[in-house]
Amino acid sequence: MANDSFSSRHPLQLAEGRVTIFRLDALSKAGLGEVERLPYSIRVLLENLLRHEDGVTVRPEDIERAARWDAAAAPKQEIGYRPARVLLQDFTGVPAVADLAAMREAFAEMGGDPARIDPLQPVDLVIDHSVQVDSYGSKRAFEDNVRLEFERNAERYLFLRWGQSAFRGLRVVPPGTGIVHQVNLEYLASVVFASKGDGETLAYPDTLVGTDSHTTMVNGLGVLGWGVGGIEAEAAMLGQAISMLLPQVVGCKLKGSLGEGVTATDLVLTVTEMLRARGVVGKFVEFYGEGLSELSLPNRATIANMAPEYGATCGFFPVDDETLDYLRFTGRDPGQIDLVERYCKEQALFRTAQSLTPRFSETLELDLGDVESSLAGPRRPQDRILLRRAKAAWSAAATEMLSGEGPDAPHASVETVTERGAFTLRHGSVVIAAITSCTNTSNPAVLIAAGLVARKASERGLRSKPWVKTSFAPGSQVVSDYLTEAGLMEPLQMLGFHLVGFGCTTCIGNSGPLDAAIVEGIRSGNLIAAAVLSGNRNFEGRINPAVRANYLASPPLVVAYALAGHMDFDFEQDPLGSGSRGEPIFLRDIWPSEREIRETMRCAVKSEMFKRRYANVFEGPEQWRELAVPTGSTYAWDQRSTYARKPPFFENVTRGQPAPPSDVAGARVLVMVGDTTTTDHISPAGGIALGSPAAEYLQERGVRPRDFNSYGSRRGNHEIMVRGTFANIRLRNELAPGSEGGVTRLFPEGEHMSVYEASVRYQARRVPLLVLAGKEYGTGSSRDWAAKGTKLLGVRAVIAESYERIHRSNLIGMGVLPLEFDSGQSRMSLGLSGEELYSIEGIASGLRPGCVLTVKADGRQFQVTARLDTPREVEYYLHGGILEYVLRQLAP
Repeated sequence: MANDSFSSRHPLQLAEGRVTIFRLDALSKAGLGEVERLPYSIRVLLENLLRHEDGVTVRPEDIERAARWDAAAAPKQEIGYRPARVLLQDFTGVPAVADLAAMREAFAEMGGDPARIDPLQPVDLVIDHSVQVDSYGSKRAFEDNVRLEFERNAERYLFLRWGQSAFRGLRVVPPGTGIVHQVNLEYLASVVFASKGDGETLAYPDTLVGTDSHTTMVNGLGVLGWGVGGIEAEAAMLGQAISMLLPQVVGCKLKGSLGEGVTATDLVLTVTEMLRARGVVGKFVEFYGEGLSELSLPNRATIANMAPEYGATCGFFPVDDETLDYLRFTGRDPGQIDLVERYCKEQALFRTAQSLTPRFSETLELDLGDVESSLAGPRRPQDRILLRRAKAAWSAAATEMLSGEGPDAPHASVETVTERGAFTLRHGSVVIAAITSCTNTSNPAVLIAAGLVARKASERGLRSKPWVKTSFAPGSQVVSDYLTEAGLMEPLQMLGFHLVGFGCTTCIGNSGPLDAAIVEGIRSGNLIAAAVLSGNRNFEGRINPAVRANYLASPPLVVAYALAGHMDFDFEQDPLGSGSRGEPIFLRDIWPSEREIRETMRCAVKSEMFKRRYANVFEGPEQWRELAVPTGSTYAWDQRSTYARKPPFFENVTRGQPAPPSDVAGARVLVMVGDTTTTDHISPAGGIALGSPAAEYLQERGVRPRDFNSYGSRRGNHEIMVRGTFANIRLRNELAPGSEGGVTRLFPEGEHMSVYEASVRYQARRVPLLVLAGKEYGTGSSRDWAAKGTKLLGVRAVIAESYERIHRSNLIGMGVLPLEFDSGQSRMSLGLSGEELYSIEGIASGLRPGCVLTVKADGRQFQVTARLDTPREVEYYLHGGILEYVLRQLAP
């Protein structure tokens, strides 16, 4: 039983029985301040500390300092946070299960029982990232893509089925169910947990970490959760507290209501731009104000989903009446809803119009009535463009992209012939229009709007342009139910938006191949082709190798761009086509009113749909049920497998304390990159390019190019992933100026070669390696392989101007030292070419949080800060990584 220094443990009587809670008001009674003036998200963390007080990882003084949270203070208090559960998707879930399987073997070699390596917290893994848009534009597309998904991923799915049976704490939601975050929102999340043990039922907030950046979507439901690296998630599964600094909380006040024709997507793109400009990296964002009452739960979830894009750890909405209504509508048990309401009201975790405004570290305000129709691109989600200025913005973007390619390049065009007809491709031709992603397919309002636009367009005789690859990938099966009920599936199909799968497709890079003639036209004309998708990520090289400009937009705007066919289009001035009487038809003529959307939703979206679809959520399709599941507490690795191989991270890990780390001497720079280098650049999830080291590895093992699949699907094979690290086709390594892709130079020779080949050569010479980078290094998806691959390439340290939160944590979790230039300094201001020989001094003399180290580079000398922010992070680094640390703690 946990310690209870503040006498906070009390019973709460519910209609269905009694539960035990740890009362937050006990802290107010103890004179530790007004809990009701703390941000709601801090209250959740405070309850977590109260409940886990053990005198070691959580001490009374930790709780007292957290209760006295200083809104204005810079974060410095370390806390041990234990989430109630862990959420995985399959791209990140496969390597997590592989690591646990390898840990079992290493633990057995230490003399322990391998079955002890088992999740101690509930873990849900949703298979949602493996479906690819190979087939589209026909009614057979869904069936074709499901068949190909199982053909390509049978090895991975067998491995996950083994994990489901071998690990008691792991549940797997089969493929074809939906996107992990939408399934979490509609079914998995409980808002308040109730766990039985020691003769009582303990009630506490539903909290989680997930191995996908957009885990934050569930913040819209009042559930505190955020994305972490797979490495950190695995430690949380094994009962380790997540070491974090008690954060600052930015309050974002919302007032007013959205105007006519403005969507939740427009709102979230505005919020993303505003908060990214303010600078909220490493902070919590909490929404408050009278405007919350104007936002539906799906609209809140849309905003919370994109917290990684605006840089925050989370984007939190407190529990209120809208939360309860959503739980009822999505078919949650009445007893569970009663628990949520009673618990949150007892704990001052329930927001009403009369609730006190919390004390925030800083605040900013948005009038919802000021939001306009928008899109974002062509490379970053925070680069918002007003729709009325989209044509001018495209012209400016095209000029910038084509600078240096000749004055006539922007007017280039190519005649192309495909099965869909003959047409002209030019700069800005939209070759992909995809309604996809967790961000928007969780939101009935924007999907109904897309269907209504499609219906009105079809009735007026408009059709998508023949060069546009159209696709529709909902986030849950419920979406197809209510669109069918509304009579909107057929109009969408008439414009080519046929169902292609239930899962994360184009947004993750699974857009599938374009028509060969279109790809050849783009290549031969050196054209800047465009994609428009209702997603949350549009980083370079992510969506499709042939597409250089990618734009995020609402689902109805995706339909509109499929009709327009190119970015060089003014929706206010340019007609989409002609009607039956030859009259010009503009977007305003087919855009639905708010009243139409509401009425359609009221008639079509029904509670019974959620209940029916989630009644047998763990069953899966026939192909899943028929898999022959391996057995045994340890996995029988198939040495011929190109999907699942035993990871090497636990080789030579012994019991006891690790050897002390040494300074770095005689190091070379493997890669030098600029600002906003994303985890997509470091560890791509898209297609495996012919001629790349990963492709050569597969072809040597008899895998045909058509069966390469994607980097994401092969994350269970470290040989593929290390070859794919820094292999993104849009990576610009400053050591190889003028080139794009995974190319570097080997020193001292100066010879050009792949990053992987250079790594092999350096490691054979026992030369330690570094990465030099600019600002926001590692922004984007929470890819553990961006850190794992870096480690396997032989990189000892990264020196950057700043880091995105998750990737910095992942680097530490793999024993790679994240270092930061002093403020105002950079590789450029210091005159570093990357060709120097480097040493890093001060590591061997003892590391501590935020310590300063000295770097020497061919006569230059400068200081860097070790971004080991807490004592626990120092411990992880000293052990060579977080999992090595856990393994040694569990050793008999």
